[in-house]
Amino acid sequence: MKNYTILLLCFLWAVSARAQTDTIQKIVPGRKNTSEQQKKPYVILISADGFRYNYAQKYNASNLLTLSNQGVRATSMIPSYPSVTFPNHYAMVSGLYPSHSGLVNNTFYDRDRHDFYTMGNKAKVADGSWYHGAPLWVLAEQQHLLSASFYWVASEAAIQNITPTYYYVYNEKIAIRDRISAVVNWLNLPAEDRPHLITFYFPQVDHAGHLYGPDAPETAHEVHFVDSAVSELTKAVKTTGLDVNFVFVSDHGMTNVDQQHPISIPAAIDTSKFIVSGDGILVELYAKGDADITATYNHLKRQAKDYDVYLKTNVPAKLHYSQSDDWHNRIGDILLIPHYPKVFNLYNKSIHPGWHGYDPNLVKDMHATFFAWGPAFKPHTTIPAFENVDVFNLIRSILGLEYTGKTDSTDKLANDILIKPMK
Repeated sequence: MKNYTILLLCFLWAVSARAQTDTIQKIVPGRKNTSEQQKKPYVILISADGFRYNYAQKYNASNLLTLSNQGVRATSMIPSYPSVTFPNHYAMVSGLYPSHSGLVNNTFYDRDRHDFYTMGNKAKVADGSWYHGAPLWVLAEQQHLLSASFYWVASEAAIQNITPTYYYVYNEKIAIRDRISAVVNWLNLPAEDRPHLITFYFPQVDHAGHLYGPDAPETAHEVHFVDSAVSELTKAVKTTGLDVNFVFVSDHGMTNVDQQHPISIPAAIDTSKFIVSGDGILVELYAKGDADITATYNHLKRQAKDYDVYLKTNVPAKLHYSQSDDWHNRIGDILLIPHYPKVFNLYNKSIHPGWHGYDPNLVKDMHATFFAWGPAFKPHTTIPAFENVDVFNLIRSILGLEYTGKTDSTDKLANDILIKPMK
């Protein structure tokens, strides 16, 4: 009886754990590549979160250096502001700056909804109504070209009622060998069922960079893990016999910050009059009444030390984060931006050594990585830094996807690095 009870408890624990961590592939039935789309190229878009622009050289990521030497390597890629994870992953696949896509930060307040979006809330993340624009997989599926995602920001949300044909709900429980096997299985499907666009995501380098800093051996270890995993992925994909194009990117970089002297919440902020969002490298104040904005702004300007204070109306144009850019009414009325290497600590938390989110025009450590190789790309090509929204038009060009909506993406990247430039 005792053994039976133990077995029953173990079974119930396993069922509970399974329910809490969804590791099952989602497949949308009834979709097929048209005969014309079956002739299109294949693209695997890989993101290594927090993989700073110089990590491959700094830590001798030999596989990535070899692969990018065969194709294209950018000196760096410039993230959109703020240089944080969710806005920049979405910028690359939507071609829209964060202020234009509506995904203005990892956490933000929506005045019209009277609600917060936060990257840690799975229900919000999976709600397609939070996202504007048309990410690459939505365009592909609308044009009867199948897509798949082993993670990407918003890939599990039905944007315009569309998800990738094949996708997983984000979790970190699935081993890398199983993720690689899933990609190979997708590419071994019959032509009518085979995805031509696949997204793939690594969180490890970002985690280590935050916890230990960009110069730590733990961060070097995770860079080498990603380097090895990408090598194994390319070898496994080669067994399919398909000529696949690889685009390796990161969303932002990482830098060391002043852990010992964080900035506390300014005394001028009256939380009965303002909704406060953010922490660290950007604090946004949403006024409950317009009459309180000017007085609070002036008070903050007078007492500000180690940070800049902006009204939504006078944010520097280079950030694309002002009132004129706020297409979806989600940017705060007052913004507090710390001077590098300072960070805010509004909630009395421990400050990790590694951070990102600063203006990439001022802090080079915010710059991201861009490598690409495969039959679509010019060989042995190095290009200067470019804005990450141009990744959208690059991949559209490779896959021949039409788009008539608003975009911040230009054709320059595609024209510079593709063997057959955009028409």
